[in-house]
Amino acid sequence: MGMYETISIIRPTVGEDVIEQISEKTAAIITEAGGEILKVDKWGLKQLAYPIQKEPQGYYVYTVFTDDSAGVREMERIFRIDENVLKYMTIKLGKDFVLTDTTPGTEDEEESAEA
Repeated sequence: MGMYETISIIRPTVGEDVIEQISEKTAAIITEAGGEILKVDKWGLKQLAYPIQKEPQGYYVYTVFTDDSAGVREMERIFRIDENVLKYMTIKLGKDFVLTDTTPGTEDEEESAEA
């Protein structure tokens, strides 16, 4: 099993409930394929560098998980079908990847700011 990260950009006009449904559906696909969700981080609404499908903004969701390639393919197939997902990108992480908490305001970030 490999470790992957996916960043998905969701249409900004949908509500929080639809964003939550997409996140839950993604988690269900990965766990049904035998994988495990390690982290889901909702980055929120961001201005895009260029419009995607005529949308100037998008809601970013970052997910780190372990899975085999079949689960990743199924997740990406669902993303291609879902009209609320503007873009997505999945990257296979190296074996030396260490998952850390990079949430703004965490102790690690405050300590490095003081140094």
